[in-house]
Amino acid sequence: MNPVFASGGPVIPTFGGSSKSFACEQQNRLFCPHWFSQNWDSVLWPALRQHVVLTLIAVSIGFGISTALALLAYRKRWLERPITIVTSIMYTIPSIALFELLVPIHGFGLSRTTAEVALVSYTLLIMFRNTLTGLREVPSDVRDAAAGMGMGPTESLLRVELPLALPAIIAGIRIATVTVISLATVAAFIINQGLGAPIFAAIANDGFKTELIAAGGMAIVLALIADGLLVLVQRALTPWSRSR
Repeated sequence: MNPVFASGGPVIPTFGGSSKSFACEQQNRLFCPHWFSQNWDSVLWPALRQHVVLTLIAVSIGFGISTALALLAYRKRWLERPITIVTSIMYTIPSIALFELLVPIHGFGLSRTTAEVALVSYTLLIMFRNTLTGLREVPSDVRDAAAGMGMGPTESLLRVELPLALPAIIAGIRIATVTVISLATVAAFIINQGLGAPIFAAIANDGFKTELIAAGGMAIVLALIADGLLVLVQRALTPWSRSR
């Protein structure tokens, strides 16, 4: 339970602060710095860490699966259509509905596994399409030059095609990461983890504005930071595109 609230309505505990700070919370003003500082260690920081972990696991697993599927479709074009259809269906299922569909399945339930399976499913279409598009946009004369230098298909893929496809691949990772950060808040419906937990707690407790703004703002900032870091990674890994 949120430390500021108890069952039956909002209750303001004594933290040793001023009466002015408690009045801010009692009146449910837009933002109360005292509540933020008092609940950072116990509520907000743990929720932020959990949110980052949920996102990293989902994006990492999704990247591995989508890259493998993209490489298969790159070599065997007939696989592209069925993979696209399946991942598109998974992507279009509403998040809350998908969480609810997974919960009754044996071995899932109200667990992190259920949340991660749902989050991973939303990354597949994005990263699959971007990776495949990036590989297919490698100029044919570049591949011919690699073959002329004695590179086999695998060596050409690793040393020429994948590096040239990196901008498109990282663009897919950026979109998937921001998507997962957003959807991970909804995962709090089934597991009491991530920034969605304080958001839903605030809604349940008469819409406590400070907690809503703090948790929601942290999710937004997290998405912006993650996207910015991935842009820096792309610039570091593709210096030729930067110079161009």
